[in-house]
Amino acid sequence: MKNSLLVAFALALFMSCTKDDAPVDYVIKNDQDIQAYIATHNLIAQKSSTGLYYVIDTQGTGAQPTKTDNVTVAYKGYYLNGKVFDQSNAEGISFYLQQVIKGWTEGITYFKVGGSGKLLVPAHLGYGNKKYRGIPGGSVLIFDVALKAVN
Repeated sequence: MKNSLLVAFALALFMSCTKDDAPVDYVIKNDQDIQAYIATHNLIAQKSSTGLYYVIDTQGTGAQPTKTDNVTVAYKGYYLNGKVFDQSNAEGISFYLQQVIKGWTEGITYFKVGGSGKLLVPAHLGYGNKKYRGIPGGSVLIFDVALKAVN
């Protein structure tokens, strides 16, 4: 009898922990969403070993940055639904690649100065599973980027 009550209690406790209580892992869902976006928009994208997708429209002919360089990039950031959440002016902004999201630290190194394309960044290479400055947790972020300079 005691074992039956213990099992019933444990089962009730387990069932009361809903998925809403646990952290959500967006890796698989983000990947599926990115693949659907790529197919819908007829993009030719590469996928890196980290899960970053990137599209090189123009490779560029200048210097190619490393993950520790300071670069100048013009960009527009938006969600899968096309809603823009941030963008630079045409001249771009300068920053060290070690000071940005992992998707940028990796992705910008695929371009040479004068190059442009897209970075399709899953949450684990962006802002993660928690809301950050208005960006919902688990969001796939898409960036149109143009590498202006390696400083």
